[in-house]
Amino acid sequence: QVQLVESGGGLVQVGDSLRLSCAASGRTFSNYAMGWFRQAPGKDREFVASINRGDGTPTYADSVKGRFTISRDNAKNTVYLQMNSLKPEDTAVYYCATDPVLTRSPNHVNYWGQGTQVTVSS
Repeated sequence: QVQLVESGGGLVQVGDSLRLSCAASGRTFSNYAMGWFRQAPGKDREFVASINRGDGTPTYADSVKGRFTISRDNAKNTVYLQMNSLKPEDTAVYYCATDPVLTRSPNHVNYWGQGTQVTVSS
């Protein structure tokens, strides 16, 4: 049983930055990966980034490479998503996720946060 609590979403302008946080509580495991997915209105939920709990190896979607950075603090059971150079197409609900292994597919993720809205205006 894992709970994920997100914060940091909001309304920003093109080119601005935003930092999302996701704190995990309940039963967590040192080998669980953590990551972020997003879903825009009328679109499927898509992979954004993930990070290995053990060695910190990150993985990014091509659409955010060079702009977003995922990081974690294992002592706090918290994962972050630093989003720079935001574009209107980044507008979506962002969901934190955790599982033993995270792939680019959201279909079998066991634990989700409630989602936080990110809106980028032009």
